[in-house]
Amino acid sequence: MPLRRIGRSAVPPEPESASAATAAGVVYLAARDYARAELLAKLIARGFARHAVRAALEALTEQGALNEARYAENYVTWHAGRGQGPLRIAAELRRHGVPGALIDSALQAQPDWPGLARKACQAKFGTAHPASWRERARRMRFLQYRGFSADHIRVATGDDPDRVEEP
Repeated sequence: MPLRRIGRSAVPPEPESASAATAAGVVYLAARDYARAELLAKLIARGFARHAVRAALEALTEQGALNEARYAENYVTWHAGRGQGPLRIAAELRRHGVPGALIDSALQAQPDWPGLARKACQAKFGTAHPASWRERARRMRFLQYRGFSADHIRVATGDDPDRVEEP
């Protein structure tokens, strides 16, 4: 006999209760950090009233459980470690509803974007310099897709005008 998973009910037992929404928010935040807008959408989709969710979010923020600055820093660190650049990360954070000032401060805290672009390029294509313009363009498109700026791409592909050639 196969096991069946028992799902949660679509409507919470107390959809108007801010304390029930806060408890549900704590359950979500125990698993991972969320942006304020993400958690708002999750709790509303769960069936809680909008006014109860807003009160719950205020309570979670006061308790320190919901912290968008911490969320942005963790998001940048995680995605930079996966080889993504600042433009892509910033776009994703904006999509999650994180304010621009928090995005900028989290991106400034991350070290050496050109070094990360170089590392991502070397992981994909190896350490050999591209033999043709076609191969160089391929590497540039890859880094652009990953979210690196033109300056970072120039450094990673060896087109940096400020680079001094060693004899």
